Formats: sequence, C-alpha cells, structure tokens
Amino acid sequence: MAIIGAKEEHVDPRLTRIAQADTIKWYQKPNLRSLYLILVPTALGVEWTSGFDSSMMNSLQAVKAWTDYFDNPTSSRLGLLNAMYSLGALMAIPFIPSLSQALGRRRTILSASVIMCIGAGLQAGSITSDMFLFSRWLLGFGIPFAIVNASSLLGELSYANERAIMTSLFNASWFVGAIIAAGTTYGTFQMSSTWAWRLPSLLQLVPSFFQLAFMPFCPESPRWLVSRDRSDEALAILQKYHSEGIDGAEFVKLEFATIQSTLAQEKELASRFIWADVFRDPPMRRRFAIAAVVGFFTQWSGNGLLSYYMKKILALVNITDNRTVQKVILSNTCWGFINALPIALIAPRFKRRTMFLTCTIGTAVVYIVWTVASARAEIDPTSAAAIPVLVFIFVYSPFYNIGWNALAYTYMVEIFPYQQRAQGIAVEQLTVRFAVFFNTYVNPIALDAIKWRYYIVYCVWIFVEIATVYLLFPETHNRTLEELSFMFEGREIQGRVEKGVEKVLDEVELADQVKGDGVKNAV
Repeated sequence: MAIIGAKEEHVDPRLTRIAQADTIKWYQKPNLRSLYLILVPTALGVEWTSGFDSSMMNSLQAVKAWTDYFDNPTSSRLGLLNAMYSLGALMAIPFIPSLSQALGRRRTILSASVIMCIGAGLQAGSITSDMFLFSRWLLGFGIPFAIVNASSLLGELSYANERAIMTSLFNASWFVGAIIAAGTTYGTFQMSSTWAWRLPSLLQLVPSFFQLAFMPFCPESPRWLVSRDRSDEALAILQKYHSEGIDGAEFVKLEFATIQSTLAQEKELASRFIWADVFRDPPMRRRFAIAAVVGFFTQWSGNGLLSYYMKKILALVNITDNRTVQKVILSNTCWGFINALPIALIAPRFKRRTMFLTCTIGTAVVYIVWTVASARAEIDPTSAAAIPVLVFIFVYSPFYNIGWNALAYTYMVEIFPYQQRAQGIAVEQLTVRFAVFFNTYVNPIALDAIKWRYYIVYCVWIFVEIATVYLLFPETHNRTLEELSFMFEGREIQGRVEKGVEKVLDEVELADQVKGDGVKNAV
C-alpha cells in the first residue's frame, strides 16, 4: 500500500480465483498458444524497434565511416542526432489517445509501422545531416503510437494467468533489437564505404515489417470492440482464447460481463474532451502522476548513459579502441537480454512495490560504487583500474531490469481503466521522451565538461526515486484488469460495477437458455 494518497480498495477477486484454480498450462491450450505466438511479432516486436534504435546510435559513434560522413559531430550535434528521435515522439503524443480509440489497437500499430518503415528508408538513404535528422524525427513520431497500443494489446488479449508476464516481456524484447543492431554494427564498422552505417540504418525497418506482415492474423482487443458496441465479436474472441482452461466457460462469461459493466461505468465518468481525464478527480490525477513518474524514472536512472554514450564512458577509463568499444557494447547488450528474459518471467510473480524498491535501491548502490571506481581510475589511469567500472556496468543491468524494464508497462496497464489506458501510457511516453531528449542532448556535454563527476547527479537522483516509489506507488499484484479499474474510486462505484456484472450475467444466462430451447424445439 502506498503511503501518500487514499488507500486502494479492491473488489471481490472472482475472476482471479477462477484463473488461479486453472492448472492447465498455456502451452496445453491450442488457441491460447497460437495467440501468444502471433503476439511475438505483432506486439512484442514493437520494442525491437526501440532497442535497435538506441543500440545502433550508441554503436555508430565508434564507426569511422559514420563520423567521417557527418563531419565528426560535436557533443551538442551528437546530442541533437540522438534527441531528434525523442522530439518526434513528443510531437506524436497528443494524438495517440484519439487515434487509438478511433482505429483500435491493430490498425494504429499498422499505421505506426508504415511511418517507421519510411523513416528507416530515409535514414539509410540520407545524403545530408539534415536528412538524417528528419529521418530520426519520423522514426520517433511513429514509435509511441506502436508502443502504447502494443503494450495495451498484450494486456487486453492475454489470459489472466499470463497477462503480467506477457506485458513484462514487452520491455525485455527491447534487447532483441538492441542485440541485432549491436551485432550488425560490429560486423560493418570496419567497412570503408557508407554501407558501414547505411546497412544497420536500413535494417531498422525489419521489426516494423514484421508487424505489417503478421498483424492480419492477430485479433483485436475485446475491450476496444465492446467500447465500439461490437460485443458479439468481443465475446467470440474471449470464447476462443480464454475458455480452454478449467471452468473456462464460467471464466469467459464472468470476464465478458465484467468488461461490459466496467466499460459502461468508465463511459459515465469519462470527460468529453479526451485529455480532460488527466485532471478529472483525485484518483485519476494520482494515476496520471504515477504514469509521469514511471516514464521519467525509466530513463533517468542512469541507463541513458549506457544506452547512448558507452564510448564516452569507456573513454573516461582509457578504453578508446573502437573494436574494444564495439565488443563491450555487444556483450553488455547480450548480457542485458540474458538477465532481462528470466527477470521478466519471475518479477511479475512478486509484489510490484517490492520489485520497484529492489530495483531502485540496487541501482543506487551500483551507481555509488561505479562513481567511486571511476574516480579511482582517474587517479590511477591503468587498465586494472578500469576493471571495476566494467564490472559495475554489467552489474547495473539486472537491478534496472527488475523494476523499470520488467514492470513498467505491466504497471501502466494495471493502474489505468480501459478508457484512460491509452492516455496513461501516452503520458508515460511523454515523460520518457522528455527524459530521453534531455539525456541524449545534455549527457555528452556534461561528460565532456565534468567527466565522472556527472555520475554524482544520478547517485543523488536515484534516492529521490526510492522515496517516490515508497510513498506513492500502490500495490496491484495478483488482480485482473477490471478488478483494478476502480481501486482508487471507492466502494460506491465498485458496487455499481458489481450490480452491472450481475445484470449482464443474467442476460447471458437468459440468452443461452433461449438458444438451448430453440435447439430442442428444432429437434
């Protein structure tokens, strides 16, 4: 339970109990298994693009053909080349909720994928620095539309028992794209032609191509269909993918009734102007404040230095050989994936607050030791002095992944009702992009100016994160999405939802009875 804000209250977890009693594994359910397989390229694959981009831009700084072609960009110019991606994303965010509600999850992801394919093509074909900047802006403009809807689609399609794990795997998928980018750039960095950087740039369209190719086989979010008065289609999807377990028919009836009742209540409370919900009432303001905090913390926990400026970090401990830099980037990215995948499978099984506190306290300890080691390396500029810095660069990854990687989107999907989920994740993306824009532009300048002393800023800041998590973050573990929808609003609204659920269940029972009588009469 959070210390600040009203105590969260939960409804009777009827759906959760049925799901927990279902001992049939997901891979033993043919339809659910096929659903999860198709969600790999269509939803998890969206994060491949994000990982590819940051890893590629990190690696290109050690590619001579790229630095020569763009006239050895200064720290401020380099910061702008990286930050332009976030600037594009910032300009897209105001339009995400409206477009997502109008087009649905699938078509919004498809539209974003087309934009990013065009951006990757322009990036690979850039003949001037300005053209490269515009391509970076276009890629950035497309990515938040895809991220918001892909993370939501994972949460809204997955069965209750695997839902938290699927949304946790979303961020872990970042490393797939990052490894491919780091490996590709390591293979091309010695090429003397511009293909040393054009080829990795072109390959950035591959994840978006996967979404374009496989999305026709992916179902739409049942919650979006209910919100568009297409309840029969929503029920058919739930019956196909969520009814294969023990008491599957009962689970689907209750899930469908809960979705209908919850969305009806959400529509009554929703503001006419879509962004007015941000300030609607104390519970909603709290949700959006948490979303803003999560977005900022995911990018301001010191990870931006490793994602974009590894070459400068290594130069501070006298590691300047380009091949060595590429090896460190590739190995650290692979290590990130190796630990992120099991963490994404394990972390959702524990309480959210516990995991976030473990993450923030762990990263604080790592950064303090890393800062001390960097100071020692300046005093004693030997290869031996660089080893502790390298060690703690690798130790940082598991602690970061426990919270900000594994649980960020899981938490966003959980704390927001359906009607505000796109706005909530959009706000999270807003602060992500603000933080990244600041980091990518300021970090290289600060590292050049004050060197390792810049790490002290992050040491202090992470203690702010620890306090914020402890005081503000509510617990959402072990509940379905609809059971969490009104956890801040109190018993009155929850009671209305419960009455609505019973009403829908009675209607479903009556419809089934009429259908059964019709079959008997026909016989």
